Amino acid sequence: MRRSAFLTLVRASAAYDLLLTAPFATPWTFAVAHARLSAVNESLGGAALPAFGPFHVLFACLMGSIVLVWSVLRLAAPSVALGRYDGVGRFLFSTWMAWALAASGAPLLWLFLVPEFCWGVAQWLPVAQDGGGSSTARAPFTSAAPMRSSRGG
Repeated sequence: MRRSAFLTLVRASAAYDLLLTAPFATPWTFAVAHARLSAVNESLGGAALPAFGPFHVLFACLMGSIVLVWSVLRLAAPSVALGRYDGVGRFLFSTWMAWALAASGAPLLWLFLVPEFCWGVAQWLPVAQDGGGSSTARAPFTSAAPMRSSRGG
């Protein structure tokens, strides 16, 4: 995959996360999301989701908040490195979702697990440089040689 296409993929995954996790960022929006997710799980043949206490909501909102910040970072400054880190995070999230699916059988989890794993795979595809040249940006009128400090470093 070309580098420019990969960076578009990183931005797309960030936008997906932003939309999906925004409801998890505050206790008030999470209450609405929890009710809707419970209804979806029931419509898929599962049980209603268990009620959340203040500590459960705290951890849901912490997760939602950090994913929002991570999403904004990838939207503002996408890079191959951030895409790779995001891929690792998605594999971790997928692992815990698979664990929860095995433990609960909640069909709702499939709606999160499959896209999460697919985003992870996509962000670990090989990336080729655009234009075949160096991707190192250089300031005009400078050499490619690194600068050395006056202390001999």
